[in-house]
Amino acid sequence: MYCSVMSGGIRGIDGFSVSVETDVSSGMPGFDIVGYVGGEVKEAKDRVRTALRNTGHMLPVARITVNLSPGDVKKSGTGFDLPIAISILACMEEIPGKALEGVFVAGELSLSGEVCPTKGILPMILMAKRCGIRKFIIPAANSAEGAVVEGIKVYPVSSLAEVIGFLSGSCSISPAPNHLRPSLCAVHEYEHDFAMIRGQDTARRGAEIAAAGLHNMLMIGPPGAGKTLIAKCIPSILPPLSKEECLEVSAIYSIKGALSSDSPLIVRRPFVAAHSSSTDISLVGGGAVPRPGAVSLAHKGVLFLDEIPEFSRRSLEALRQPLEDGKVCITRNRDICVFPSDFMLIAAANPCPCGHYPDLNKCTCDDTKRSRYLSKISGPFLDRMDLCLQANKVTCADLQGNELPESSKTIRERVIAAHDIQRRRFKGSGIQFNSQMGNRDIEKFCTLGKPETVLMNELAQKQEMSARTYYRMLKVARTISDLAGREHISEEAILEAVRLKSRVLL
Repeated sequence: MYCSVMSGGIRGIDGFSVSVETDVSSGMPGFDIVGYVGGEVKEAKDRVRTALRNTGHMLPVARITVNLSPGDVKKSGTGFDLPIAISILACMEEIPGKALEGVFVAGELSLSGEVCPTKGILPMILMAKRCGIRKFIIPAANSAEGAVVEGIKVYPVSSLAEVIGFLSGSCSISPAPNHLRPSLCAVHEYEHDFAMIRGQDTARRGAEIAAAGLHNMLMIGPPGAGKTLIAKCIPSILPPLSKEECLEVSAIYSIKGALSSDSPLIVRRPFVAAHSSSTDISLVGGGAVPRPGAVSLAHKGVLFLDEIPEFSRRSLEALRQPLEDGKVCITRNRDICVFPSDFMLIAAANPCPCGHYPDLNKCTCDDTKRSRYLSKISGPFLDRMDLCLQANKVTCADLQGNELPESSKTIRERVIAAHDIQRRRFKGSGIQFNSQMGNRDIEKFCTLGKPETVLMNELAQKQEMSARTYYRMLKVARTISDLAGREHISEEAILEAVRLKSRVLL
């Protein structure tokens, strides 16, 4: 007898449809799973056999063949256990075949028959919904993330026996309530606020400009200057994620298994801090079964690299493609996985190994040590940093001043206004922020008057700018003008953009 159950797999961050086809026929007894499957899928037959036995269902003495279609795409993960078990039971007529029509099933089985959570439920549900599926049977532990998708019914299950009873009609399961609207409307307080930062006017201004155009920024300064705190405050001045962006970011975290039942939807722009010991694979993604790295977890948010000279050259160079393209392409023998990486890079570095330069009374490094330390950051990588500024040491006068710093709420209002200007400017072009403009877009949207052109040419020659740096300066100047509400790029905006890019300590 033949039966088919719809399930799904993960390729990159997208789900793809998998038809779990099972045939139980006479012949030499056996249990085979075919269809270009990974090791954990091959092991499913042992989990399924034992789970069925402990639930009170013995496999028939027959030839059991399970095919996961399509056969040219590799399947991995443990989420095929439940659909395989259900398809076998349907072939044994323990479950009516009609009950499986238009139903998506996914979940891992323990040996006792318990349904365990599996990674990637959200992108699989989004895929199945596009295919017209409206009923989903998934693990109870994954029900919160599955229930953020509107227009479907999610039936959470805890055991194989519960699934059998539900499909056979002997028991009922209430659909999980939808969590999308409550999650989007929830008010979230930020742990870090710019009202906490005193002094550092240049770094604060640079952070505002970076947030307004989603530009990359490098801060250089001594330990204790507040570089890390400034980086952690940047998400608090970014505009909220749209509904589509929330689902896109949440799908990435679902694949990593990082969504919890308490927070099934990512509603704030992510902040990811990578350690200096991070490998290139942990940063950009990859592995035997490709999984998203830190750049994808920071999608639509902030990736923070502290002590950037301590990162390996290989890890930093691996970031160049994601910074330019906004995506990571990982090639395997028979497939290409694409992970989004549209993030804002914030990096911090000490000016020297001891961290005290240019205070020569405390600095113990000579020019050779300092040059060798900062030379770990390559020129091509620095070219991709739109802002490169110095964070000076905070004095006691700064900390004891009576004037209260601007809060993140006030700064965020200006940033959102600048984003609205960019959204209207780039409407229909596929661009959202100034940092995403290509060279042709810059020529169209960053036109200069005659005085501004003369000034830009003089500065480009004086600073010996590369073509990439020249275009990035225009993008930053465009953002500065947007913050000021100006239609055209001013000379003041050009001067500030170049000043914030100067690398006096490099």
